[in-house]
Amino acid sequence: MFLSVFDMFKVGIGPSSSHTMGPMVAAARFLDAIRASDYAPRGVKGSLHGSLAFTGVGHATDRAVILGLAGFRPESYDAEAAETALERIRETKKVEPEGIGALDFDPKADIFFDYDRALPGHANAMILMATDAQGDVILQETYYSVGGGFVLTEEELARGKDTDDGPPVPYPFKSAAEMLAMAEASGLSIAQMKRANELSRGTHDALDRGVARIWEVMDGCIDRGLENDGTLPGGLNVRRRAKGIHDALLAERGTNLSAPHTINDWMSVYAMAVNEENAAGGQVVTAPTNGAAGVVPATIRYYLDHVPGATRSKVPDFLLTAAAIGGLVKYNASISGAEAGCQAEVGSASAMAAAGLAAVLGGTPAQIENAAEIALEHHLGMTCDPVRGLVQVPCIERNGLGAIKAVSAASLSLRGDGVHLVPLDACIETMRQVGADMAEKYKETSLGGLAVNVPNC
Repeated sequence: MFLSVFDMFKVGIGPSSSHTMGPMVAAARFLDAIRASDYAPRGVKGSLHGSLAFTGVGHATDRAVILGLAGFRPESYDAEAAETALERIRETKKVEPEGIGALDFDPKADIFFDYDRALPGHANAMILMATDAQGDVILQETYYSVGGGFVLTEEELARGKDTDDGPPVPYPFKSAAEMLAMAEASGLSIAQMKRANELSRGTHDALDRGVARIWEVMDGCIDRGLENDGTLPGGLNVRRRAKGIHDALLAERGTNLSAPHTINDWMSVYAMAVNEENAAGGQVVTAPTNGAAGVVPATIRYYLDHVPGATRSKVPDFLLTAAAIGGLVKYNASISGAEAGCQAEVGSASAMAAAGLAAVLGGTPAQIENAAEIALEHHLGMTCDPVRGLVQVPCIERNGLGAIKAVSAASLSLRGDGVHLVPLDACIETMRQVGADMAEKYKETSLGGLAVNVPNC
């Protein structure tokens, strides 16, 4: 089993990796299918199903599909160009993707939110269609946005393409037990094994530049979030809080008046800064999803800014270790809130961050595995119930608490020798089972929990 660090950490846009990035990727893939076909369609349209229908407006899913059909992709997204394109599409009722030409497309009529028909493959489903001059469908594909920006066609999902199908890697662990056994046999750290796997598929330069880019975008996202204030879009009138909290923390420095627990506020504010940027539709990195994008960068920033002896040179080891843990969770359970609740998003992110921090603080592979288990265990059962379908409440604060749990889990694991009762594999399997048993109304549909018990207007 191999999932690249660049699969787990993808540069994209907010507010959701599964509901915004995924549909945009699916639309771009559909354009590629049109280009590869013998058809010359005159129009396009689509339908959204399951969680994509129920929370699609709050997650800007329809907007993402429109832009995807116009040729936009998350990794190269230009906000100003997107706004210009949207206005043009609304006026002309056409999209003009490169290499295809003008296609009839009315954003109000040609994207259908199907609340009644869920598709069998995954809760995040969409169907895209190309039509002829008479409006008859001549090409159709079903896509599933399976979390973290990953998108599979119906056929790919059926044949298991969500698992690795590339050439062999030197350390192909598909469980934490295998990972620990390989580490012991090889004498390598988890980060070193992960690096070796990455290099079997690419070059040193590409890996180093790519990992540096991941942290550059994460770090920049924190900085923007700490500088921007105002009200987040979407209608809940949620005020940005990160800047105000950060300004207060800076003012308290050096006054000898801060309580020791104030360090929790620093961790929270870094995470909140990221998730406020995400909620505003800014550039973020899936870690492993957009809804959980603040936990890993907040933990890295805590390490760099507050831990004596911290060095930026260890950030790649942090990210590689975190990616290894995230890959195990995705392969054996889920990182999708629509599939398994927020335990799969913030819980997975906290486990990844805890493992990464334990690694850069000198933890053994056993201690790193223990750190991930502690963090994930104490997110089990967490629902995904965003108010009005927006990635704001409770998502923004939840990332702050996920970072705090990650640091605590790493610290606890380093106080021990790595021996513990509940293996990470058992915890991941428990998360999968809990997600399967969880009622659909608690899995990113905004039909239960906080989403229905909090006034949202």
